[in-house]
Amino acid sequence: MIKRRKTHKIKIRNIYIGGDAPVAVQSMTNTATKDVEATLKQIKRLEEAGCELVRVGVPDMESAKALGKIISGTDLPVAADIHFDAKLAHEAISQGVHKLRINPGNLRNRDEVKSLAKQANSAGIPIRIGVNAGSLDPMLYKKYEGICAEAMVESADREIVLLNKVGFDNIIISLKASSVPICVEAYRLMSQLCDYPMHIGITEAGTRNFGTIKSSVGLGILLYEGIGDTLRVSLTDDPVQEIRVAWDILKSLEIRQRGPELISCPTCARTQIDVVRIACEVEERVRNIPYPLKLAVMGCVVNGPGEAKEADLGIAGGKGKGVIFKEGKKLRVVDEENLLDSFMDEVGKLVEEMRNIASKEIRE
Repeated sequence: MIKRRKTHKIKIRNIYIGGDAPVAVQSMTNTATKDVEATLKQIKRLEEAGCELVRVGVPDMESAKALGKIISGTDLPVAADIHFDAKLAHEAISQGVHKLRINPGNLRNRDEVKSLAKQANSAGIPIRIGVNAGSLDPMLYKKYEGICAEAMVESADREIVLLNKVGFDNIIISLKASSVPICVEAYRLMSQLCDYPMHIGITEAGTRNFGTIKSSVGLGILLYEGIGDTLRVSLTDDPVQEIRVAWDILKSLEIRQRGPELISCPTCARTQIDVVRIACEVEERVRNIPYPLKLAVMGCVVNGPGEAKEADLGIAGGKGKGVIFKEGKKLRVVDEENLLDSFMDEVGKLVEEMRNIASKEIRE
C-alpha cells in the first residue's frame, strides 16, 4: 500500500490538490492561446481523455487577454504559464485564471514577485513555483557548478521565502528536469523541507515512445514513495497522449482507476491465435471507455483461464479459436476470425451495464 506524503490541501476552481485529494492529472495546450476557438477545442479533447486541470502558455499580452474567454468556455480549472514578464501574470489574474505558474529562474525581480503574490492572494488563487533545471538563476549554476538537485531545491526555497514574506502561503511546487535521477532527487530533497503539495513531471521527456518510458520511470518512483499530488507527462506529441500515459501510470500503481486495464500475454510457442493483433485492436477500441474495466487477452490455456478469471471479461486462445470468459465463467467458444468482434460485443454489453448503474446512482 502506497502511503502518500502529507501536504497542504489547495483548492483550484472546482478541484483540490494535496491533502487527501486524489492525485490529479493535468496537461498543457499547444495551440496559440490567443486563438480561443482552437484552444477550447483542444481543452475539450483533453477533458474527454481525463484531464482535470489544464495549463495554457501566455507568451504575450494578446494571449493573456484571451484567458477570460477561455476560462468561461470550459469547466476545467485553467492555469496560466508565465515566463519573464510579470505584467502578463497580472493580466492573467485579472482575467480570472485559477492558478498561476511562475518560473523563479526567469522572473527574478523580487518586487515584481511580491506584487504578484499580493494580487494572487486577493484573488484567492495559488501560485506554482515552477523550477526548471534548464532555466535556473545563473548564480545557482555558478554556485553548484552546473545543474543538480540541490540547485533546483535552493531555487524553490528562495521563492518560498520571498512569497512567505508578504504573507502568501497558497503554494504548489514543481522541480522539473529532463534527467530522471536529478528530478527524482530534487523532489525527494524538497519533500523533506516543506509540506507544500507537489506537481511532478519529467520535463522535455521526449517523443511518445521514450518520453513515456522516462516519465513512467521517474514518476513511478516518486508516486511509489508517496511524492506527488498532481502530475503532467510531458511528451512531444498530441497532449491527449499525455493524459493517457498519466492515467496508465496511476493505474499501474493502483493509485487511481480510469478506463480499462488490459492484461495480455507476451506470446510464446504455445500461442495459436494472433494475440498481438487482437490485443492491440482491443486496446485501441476501448481507449475512450471511461469505466475501470479489467480485460484480458491471453494466448493459451496455461495462463489464460487464470488471468481471464480475474478480469471482468477475457479471452483464452486455442487452436484457431478463443474462449470468452466473463468473471471467470465461460460464455462461448468463437472462431478466431470472429473473436475480436464477439469480444467487443460483450465489452459493449458490460459498458452498458456500468452506464446504467452510474445513471441510477446519479438519480438517487
